[in-house]
Amino acid sequence: MNTTEIFLIAMTIIFTVPWLIWRLGRTDYYAPLVVVQIITGILLGPGILGKVFPDYYGFVFNPAVVQSLNGIAWWAVMLFVMIAGVELDLRKAWAHRRESGITAGLALGTPLLFGCLAAALLLGFDGWMGRQAQTWQFVVGVGMACAVTALPILILLMEKLDILRQPIGQRILRYASLDDIAIWGVLALILMDWERIGRQGAFLVAFSVAAWGFHRLMVRLAERDRWYIALIWLAAVAFGADWAGLHFMVGAFLAGASMEAEWFDQEKMDLLRHHVLLVIMPVFFLSTGLRTNWEVGGAAVFVAAGLLLVASIAGKLLGVQLAGRILKWEAGEAGIIGWLLQTKALIMIIFANILLDKQIITSETFTALLLMAVASTMLTVPVVAPRLARLPSLIRRSA
Repeated sequence: MNTTEIFLIAMTIIFTVPWLIWRLGRTDYYAPLVVVQIITGILLGPGILGKVFPDYYGFVFNPAVVQSLNGIAWWAVMLFVMIAGVELDLRKAWAHRRESGITAGLALGTPLLFGCLAAALLLGFDGWMGRQAQTWQFVVGVGMACAVTALPILILLMEKLDILRQPIGQRILRYASLDDIAIWGVLALILMDWERIGRQGAFLVAFSVAAWGFHRLMVRLAERDRWYIALIWLAAVAFGADWAGLHFMVGAFLAGASMEAEWFDQEKMDLLRHHVLLVIMPVFFLSTGLRTNWEVGGAAVFVAAGLLLVASIAGKLLGVQLAGRILKWEAGEAGIIGWLLQTKALIMIIFANILLDKQIITSETFTALLLMAVASTMLTVPVVAPRLARLPSLIRRSA
């Protein structure tokens, strides 16, 4: 078979296997299709399928096919991160700055601290820190991975719970939006290359000037043209960020964050997010699974994943509980908000992919973070749904 035919076999597997598991297993309550696709990517990776059927794995996922899949995955995740940037609404956060600042700060800072402590424990053992990492980069990187809230997946889960357009849903979006900015800011700090500081500074200056011109252009265009120009802007900014050493996904976020949500029809933006998830993001999940590694021992990876999961959830819940006490929330409110904000999935996986690309973490650490992200996301709806049913009045509480 030629490379094209093998590539199409791989694409058939990528779209068929997770859909069958999701539909036949009826997993949607605790594991939406997105989560099943991530799990399937792990199962199809070298640590599981590659060990059980090495010849088959080597035939289907040969270097030429993997490179083709990676190209699709890069563009898919750039689009997804751009959409996350567009959907940030800082004006609402500013209008409720005390409440949003306290909650977002504690919801991010506490799990960051817990995650840093977990990373420090991992430093006592070989095989977790990447070759190019300084100790502080590894500790802060893993800590931030524990603190991440996955804004796009949070939106999907709140739609499932029917609270996205309710007051509590809008509040949670404000908190997650502020944390999203902090996450990418910390990532840029971790990736700062002091040998190329001049290049990175030049990129930021050029981006600021270009963003000003981009704004002036976009407000004069019809909406149908804005969509196309947005894609050009995405590719250009991502290239600039990668050239500067920051990583193309940091550029993708900057490209989205520099756009105004009102430039685009909200229903069309929701559809774009849906279609990106449907059409090309499964390739990213597969390519992510291909990067998993269990060489330090499967048990050790699961122990590390458990440690990170405890740090992530406990830190998030404690931080939001502290915010609730300061802001005098009603009983049960902090628990619901905390469990929703601990959702990980995509953004944490994207974050971890960048750390792995830059060799700040090893494949084993990446695998542990991936397992933690899957587990935390699967816990969200089963924990939150019964709490919302018991406390329906909280859904309409605006602050």
